[in-house]
Amino acid sequence: MSQDSLTQAIEAVLLAAGRPVTIEQIRELFEETQRPPVEEVQAALLDLERSYAGHGIELRQVASGWRVQVRPQHAEVVSRLWQERPSRYSRALLETLALVAYRQPITRSEIEGIRGVTVSSTIMRTLQDRNWIRVVGHREVPGHPELLGTTREFLDYFGLKSLDDLPTLAELQDLEDIHEQLDLPDARQEEAAVIAEATVVESAALPAPPGA
Repeated sequence: MSQDSLTQAIEAVLLAAGRPVTIEQIRELFEETQRPPVEEVQAALLDLERSYAGHGIELRQVASGWRVQVRPQHAEVVSRLWQERPSRYSRALLETLALVAYRQPITRSEIEGIRGVTVSSTIMRTLQDRNWIRVVGHREVPGHPELLGTTREFLDYFGLKSLDDLPTLAELQDLEDIHEQLDLPDARQEEAAVIAEATVVESAALPAPPGA
């Protein structure tokens, strides 16, 4: 298979998948005798990335793989294709998510201590139902409370490849730039801004990470 044909085939896969796809998953779609090496798949992805320059869609690598998506500046227009409005989350939920994202692993009681209020079971259930947080262990203290961390789905939703791509607290000081730093669609800018604001405001009260 020529490189052009491979690029076209991979483009078709990404458009049909409707979800992130890894390089290995792409390779496994081909017959074993025609399976392209990793280097050729990577080259095809780079070709696609370049070909979308100046278009309304882009190729983006997130935690779960590669996906073709609408560019953030066009998300508001595209969202009108669906009558159902995107979910809106409370400030309390987004503050809780921010603390898990930036201070993980963290216990529920530590979140409550920082925020100064009880975290409702509804908030925890919503975050778990969205598969944005999960139990990653238990604190070695009496009662062995659960330690919470974010998931791969959390990274995918916010367009992040890894936790290293989260903006630093210093970067988050400029809340007007949060949507540009996270490169989020307009529908998620409000959520990102609240996460940023919650993290900055609460950062002074955060306990030092282990080993600090």
